[in-house]
Amino acid sequence: MVVVPPSPGPDSAPEAAGDPASAHAPAPPRAGNPRAGRPGAGKPGAGNGRPGRRRHGLVVTAVGILVAGSLAGGVYAALTVKDPEPARKDAAASTPGPDPLRNGPVTNLDTAAGQVAPLRRVVPPDVLAVGGTTITGAQVAKIGRIGHVKDVIAVAGGAVQLQGRQVNAFAVDPSVFRSWTPPGTAKRTELWTALASDQFVVSATAADQLQLSRGFQYPVVGRTVPNLVLGGSGSLGLPGIDMLVSKRSGTAMGLVDDIAVLVNAPGASPGKVAGQVKKILGAGSSAVNLHETKYQPSGQNGHAGSYLDLYRQAATTCPGLSWTVLAAIGQVESDHGRNPGRSSAGALGPMQFMPSTWATYGVDGDGDGKADIMNPYDAIPAAAKYLCANGAGKGGQSLYRAIFAYNHADWYVQKVLGLARAYAAQYK
Repeated sequence: MVVVPPSPGPDSAPEAAGDPASAHAPAPPRAGNPRAGRPGAGKPGAGNGRPGRRRHGLVVTAVGILVAGSLAGGVYAALTVKDPEPARKDAAASTPGPDPLRNGPVTNLDTAAGQVAPLRRVVPPDVLAVGGTTITGAQVAKIGRIGHVKDVIAVAGGAVQLQGRQVNAFAVDPSVFRSWTPPGTAKRTELWTALASDQFVVSATAADQLQLSRGFQYPVVGRTVPNLVLGGSGSLGLPGIDMLVSKRSGTAMGLVDDIAVLVNAPGASPGKVAGQVKKILGAGSSAVNLHETKYQPSGQNGHAGSYLDLYRQAATTCPGLSWTVLAAIGQVESDHGRNPGRSSAGALGPMQFMPSTWATYGVDGDGDGKADIMNPYDAIPAAAKYLCANGAGKGGQSLYRAIFAYNHADWYVQKVLGLARAYAAQYK
């Protein structure tokens, strides 16, 4: 019988070594500390793309270029926080320092000034199209008459600079546009209230790669350079689009009115609809079928374009479990998939499961018909399942015991909890 020690306090130092890993739990990380660095370090850069028409100093691109120029670097994009020292009492010492482009946190935000309508429905987009020029009302009406098309929404958009990187942005009415985002995002009223208050919202991938924190101001370079407050992040579900701003902010920055449309056509062939939309929009336009595999990574709860997305999605399968614990384990075990090979104990994959444990807890997270120990879409939800089975969702001592079950070593538990605190501080 394993006697679990009490949860470590802030002054507790990790032990030099722990008990060997249980045969029924993932093996400990290989010798040596995982590479540590600032969140987003080593991320693939955004593609430069081929510039299209220019309006007000902004690049308006076809969808293909929007996708190529997006911040989404695939599921293997880096996600790392600094490795805190559990023995240090100063919590600030274990969290990354402020980014030089931030103007500092903004307090007393007047989000009450931004009001949004209640969410009445969710409208899954099937086609995303970008026009060569502003899309007219007549063109929108014609798209609406395509067979099976139920909804069409036109939005302003363009490319802006954020943290020194080109980001594709939409300017939207939050009360209307929220219905077109993934259900989990659409339900987060605080995001849409922030947007209605002229703050901005980014994809989870952009928040990760650009090291953005909610409540901080950032200069956004368009026709003007407003300092906007980040209201939050979430899955936007749109390839190549990593930022949402209010219509008022979009107008000030020079985003192009009605440059893109989203189309909902239940029961239709989205590829065929995309072709019809492109024909209506004419020369210089582009349209994509959002159901294509490359635009629809099939994580458990929708679009997942990075390890950050996967950790957040997997945590929702275990009420009470924070995604930061999964991220911390992922960093210790394989540095977020960088070192997924077999350990000296025989553990495999991004979350370092023993094959015997995987036989019980393996998950087919991407719906491809098999549970693959090497696939992060499967391994990360499997780790959540294992932790949940050991009581992680209850928090406190139960969380401590669950992490201890994952790797029977006190130093390991303290390391994971320290990293989890650092993630919580960095990703608001």
